[in-house]
Amino acid sequence: MKRLVSIEEYNDIFSEYRDTPIGLLLEYHNLNRPPETYSSAKLLIGMCMDNRKHLYIPDNFAYIIRAGGANLRYSEFKVSYAIAVGNVNYIALIGHNDCGMVNLIARKEQFINGLVNKAGWDRNWAEEHFMHFAPMFEIGNEVDFVVSEAKRLRLRYPKITVAPLIYKVDDSRLYLINER
Repeated sequence: MKRLVSIEEYNDIFSEYRDTPIGLLLEYHNLNRPPETYSSAKLLIGMCMDNRKHLYIPDNFAYIIRAGGANLRYSEFKVSYAIAVGNVNYIALIGHNDCGMVNLIARKEQFINGLVNKAGWDRNWAEEHFMHFAPMFEIGNEVDFVVSEAKRLRLRYPKITVAPLIYKVDDSRLYLINER
């Protein structure tokens, strides 16, 4: 987590994000900027589905896609829609510490037992389901994954600004990632 940059004041926001919707996101969430009124979204936020995260942003400010690990690989049509139809030019990709998509193999038995006991699945189906999908959704290290996903999205959408961020669940704050 040494690559994380704390946002305590406006000048902590990287210059390329200041006075953009990404900078506004950081101002609203971390710096308690008073909410403004929006009639259309200014950015797309891709973030994990984890229930411990809540963003402080005004209504109508952003499209939000929640997917395990902030992995947007399987939500690309929605990303394209937000850009093409929703007219957003910025994406904030927000991972978080203590993510359940890290080291999925350690949760294999819990996952399988949960599907068997709670959902009524056959054990073999549950195990096959895990083995098929876990490699697709495993993210490894949260910071490295968010940076690599931001790079992938930049290549896919070269005119769109993509910022990788981390949400720390212990202090509920957003951090920029120093990619250098």
